[in-house]
Amino acid sequence: MGRLIRIPRQRTVGSRRGAVAATPPRAVIVSASVGAGHDAVAEQLAARLEEAGVAVDRHDFLDLMPGPTGRVFVGSYHGMISRAPWTWKLLYGGMDNARMAGMQASIFTALAGRRIRRAVQGDTTRIVIATYPLASQVLGRLRLTGKVSTPVHTYLTDFSVHQLWAAPGVDAHLALHQVAAAQARAAGCEQVSVVAPLVDRRFTPATPESRFAARARWGLPQDARLALLVGGSWGAGELERTVADVEAADPGITCVVVCGRNEALRERLLAAGVKHAHGWVDDMPSLMHAADVLVQNAGGMTVQEAVASALPVVTYRSIPGHGLTNAAALDEAGIARWARHSGELAAALAGALSDRVTPISSARRPGADAVQVLLASAGLSRPNHYAEAAAEAAATGSATVSAAASVSVSGSVSAAGPLPGPVAVPATMESVR
Repeated sequence: MGRLIRIPRQRTVGSRRGAVAATPPRAVIVSASVGAGHDAVAEQLAARLEEAGVAVDRHDFLDLMPGPTGRVFVGSYHGMISRAPWTWKLLYGGMDNARMAGMQASIFTALAGRRIRRAVQGDTTRIVIATYPLASQVLGRLRLTGKVSTPVHTYLTDFSVHQLWAAPGVDAHLALHQVAAAQARAAGCEQVSVVAPLVDRRFTPATPESRFAARARWGLPQDARLALLVGGSWGAGELERTVADVEAADPGITCVVVCGRNEALRERLLAAGVKHAHGWVDDMPSLMHAADVLVQNAGGMTVQEAVASALPVVTYRSIPGHGLTNAAALDEAGIARWARHSGELAAALAGALSDRVTPISSARRPGADAVQVLLASAGLSRPNHYAEAAAEAAATGSATVSAAASVSVSGSVSAAGPLPGPVAVPATMESVR
């Protein structure tokens, strides 16, 4: 049935007017453990919807496919990215049209459609959102055929928009920037809103104190210029060559490399004399506080975290496919300097290091709040009134709260009913610089 990551609670609140069922509205998020970015966005969406009083179920699209199909699928993708990236470039380009996207929708609806439909069913389901393009394709197909009645949103996790993200039947889309929004509309996406990227709240601009503490925590020199090199959760791309190129472009820079789950890469770097090579890192906010510039190759979640940290970004040796299209979109948006070859790297690094003194992020205006957009679309002005009612009743000693842990995927319970009044949505971001 798929891995249910969070099971909502049902509460009963007693008041002076008598006991009433206080069942919170429900959101269903379908992500995919393909890399880490799609799940990271889903985690942030879930946390903030729960803060607003919405019960959240998260599902992994790979687990909603039959048997080992999902793991075979992601294993094949990982193999292309790590061992034969040119094959991914060809496949990515070949699928970037409506006909191929439609074929993918048909295939994956046949594989996962029934389980996804069951996952989103329920009288209290008010929000359905996908953070992975194939999940969007399946949900869109189910909306078109009337098998899903709740409006579906897609959160576009990349700065560039591939045709697979444009799923007929999806009601609305959340884009990270006006550049991404324009590409989404050109691809045929309906009702596109520009939202502020959702990242862990620990990602904040460094202070002199946090910078000093972070460097001490990681054993990094306090007086060095530090370049943080990343290749996503898989340590993908030509990171070894990137280290050599960065050091050649600016001999005064010290490279700090995050290899993700690619332990073989980490061992090779350490053997080659790279002193600061790490595997999977849980405390990326601290590393970003320590660094002076981020050098990346994919344009995913790490870039959004760097923006939140006011850490300048350079794109270099982009991985094929989405890495290249994201590089172009980030360059157009003014978010990341793109060094297309080694001859441009020194200037890109010098520019980024000057940005560290006067960050380009200081001129950014935030987009709309993604959670507020979702709540407004569902007509939920105060979903946390359930929690507020429980707290008020508890204060008078008349509340009885019962938590029922259910293994049901649909979590079907009594209807919550619409809440009055729309939510005010902030103005969207129009430019970066």
